[in-house]
Amino acid sequence: MQVDSPAEIRNLAVVGHNDTGKTTLVSALLYTSGVTTRLHKVDDGNALTDFDPEEVERKISIGLAPCFVPWNNHKINLIDCPGYGIFFTETRSGMRATDATMICVNTVSGLEVTSERAWKYAADLEIPVIFHLTKLERERADPARTLHDLEKFCGRGVLPVQLPIGKENELSGIVDLVHLKAYTFERDGNGQGTEIPIPEAMQPRVEKWRNELIEAVAEADDELLDHFFENGTLSQEDLEVGLRKAVLTRKVFPLTMSSGLHGIGCSTLLDALIQIAPTPLDRGTYPATNVGGDAVEVSTSPDAPMSALVFKTLSDPFSGRLSILRVVSGELDSDSAAWNSQKETAEKIGTLLHMQGKQSTATKKLVTGDIGGVAKLKQTATGDTLCTKDNPVRLDWVPPREPAISYAVEPKSKGDEEKIGEALHRLMEEDIRLQAGRDPETSEYLLSGTGQLHVEIAVAKLKSRFNVEVILHPPKVPYRETIRRAADGHGRHKKQSGGRGQFADCKIKMEPLPRGDDFEFVDEIFGGSIPQGFRPAVEKGIQEARHRGYLAGYPVVDFRVRLLDGQYHDVDSSEMAFKVAGSLAFKEAMAKAGPVLIEPMMQVEIITSEEFMGDIMGDLAHRRGRPQGMEVQGDRQLIKAVVPMAEMLDYAQSLRSMTQGRSRFHMELSHYEEVPRLIQEKIIAEAKRESEATT
Repeated sequence: MQVDSPAEIRNLAVVGHNDTGKTTLVSALLYTSGVTTRLHKVDDGNALTDFDPEEVERKISIGLAPCFVPWNNHKINLIDCPGYGIFFTETRSGMRATDATMICVNTVSGLEVTSERAWKYAADLEIPVIFHLTKLERERADPARTLHDLEKFCGRGVLPVQLPIGKENELSGIVDLVHLKAYTFERDGNGQGTEIPIPEAMQPRVEKWRNELIEAVAEADDELLDHFFENGTLSQEDLEVGLRKAVLTRKVFPLTMSSGLHGIGCSTLLDALIQIAPTPLDRGTYPATNVGGDAVEVSTSPDAPMSALVFKTLSDPFSGRLSILRVVSGELDSDSAAWNSQKETAEKIGTLLHMQGKQSTATKKLVTGDIGGVAKLKQTATGDTLCTKDNPVRLDWVPPREPAISYAVEPKSKGDEEKIGEALHRLMEEDIRLQAGRDPETSEYLLSGTGQLHVEIAVAKLKSRFNVEVILHPPKVPYRETIRRAADGHGRHKKQSGGRGQFADCKIKMEPLPRGDDFEFVDEIFGGSIPQGFRPAVEKGIQEARHRGYLAGYPVVDFRVRLLDGQYHDVDSSEMAFKVAGSLAFKEAMAKAGPVLIEPMMQVEIITSEEFMGDIMGDLAHRRGRPQGMEVQGDRQLIKAVVPMAEMLDYAQSLRSMTQGRSRFHMELSHYEEVPRLIQEKIIAEAKRESEATT
């Protein structure tokens, strides 16, 4: 659908907790508008916005998906976002790219955690919110209770602009409070309503909530408030104009409702979105930075220089890369040139596309505020800005959060190492939440994500898309070994087997260093007991031995070696012989220096609500954690603690289980500390068993 004016566009991210019926609602709206000839369903695996094979199989949304609904000469762009908390980065991306957020709330289960997070993030972005009650037809569906929950959490600005006719299985229609009209719907029909008189029994409720709405709109604007005091009400025109303004300024959060599964309330919802949702022009400006890093505001005007935000990348092994973008200012034409301000490189724009999930139709242009796609951009990735070279800007984006969980991956088939790297690179283009790379400490190839399910889905995609199968293991903890006290070591290597022999002798002294100082080698030989050319070989032998470890195969760190004395032979001595002697001296000194294992300690920050503080603190104590303090952050608590890395490998799942997904955490390496004796003995014994098994 080609639109020529931003005034004809509405952009909304459809968000909410999992199983609130977001994808079902979007499918119903597409059916009502005539985009599809029948209602596509998640259970049937044919929903336009759940097109990934993993989404079809698991019957959940994994990534955001764009679509548009043509309605009354308007184009309503909808971004269907995932509901699971581990995919919330995708939800944040969809919200960043749109002008308003429609938060779906299940009227059976009420307000849930992902909906709460979406509400708070919308406040951070300062974008309007429209609430939408779903599953009205279900048993125990209670719109009144759900409205009460929303008012309690979000404030009294949440006000219904629609009311249901009937309840649960008897749901039959919707009353539009703004226009004082009622509509009945054919159950399991096409979602088009038929106007009827407002039922007599509903008149008191309708009057009550319409008056509440009028008062809230009047209070949001001083001029309208004067009209209200003069006349005791607002005119229809003042109500409609005032409501749009109150929604835009986040003083009113309208509540709509429907049963997408049965097509009840679809046409009234579309009418309401055109009426109350902001246009791209209403946004005014979009936050950005210039190439120097200074904050600027980009005018969302058709007359401004072109700028567009790439907020999603779809990667296919056959068709290649497809970039989904939102035009923030100006106009983007097919077969034109653009400048990638992040990569500082030119991009050739081919055919622009209108998107219905993964399906697309060509279009000549995208006007200000429109959302579409373009294929086969060479350098552009998710989060990049396309603009004109003469007016380079970088539109604000959502930086991905640190991964919460990592797994070591290895190929099932030998020789697939390169294929794994290439395939994961393609997946990371599409999913900014994934990270992959080799750990320099353990040499393992790590795959990191927001949760266990996230990583498992990535592994399933490796197999289905790229025919690469991998095995997942928990990552190794990068333990280290060190010494407690100084000790002497003597290494003597002598071998005679006919012909030229091997001889080297060296004496060293090992001393502990402060944590983090790694290794130091000091040559303290005076005279020629060991020739200058052989002394580096002693250090090399010690270096090789320390990286192999002494107790459990982990590198030895934080010690100094002093080379004190030695002997050599004019014929039999060599660099190789002194390397061996150095390693022997190292082993002898280690045996006397009180070797111990040290483990990485993580600085952990947990953001939670007060109700979960006790459980979290108890769990941290069980994990050998040491609390470092607590801070109040608005209505949340920030817990700081130092916890061994070995105890944090499964923390993402445990925290989600403890707090019903209502908490999050971040951790980074703090320092190394000695491992408790009993745990140390277990680690050494396990390392010995593994070594014996491999030999």
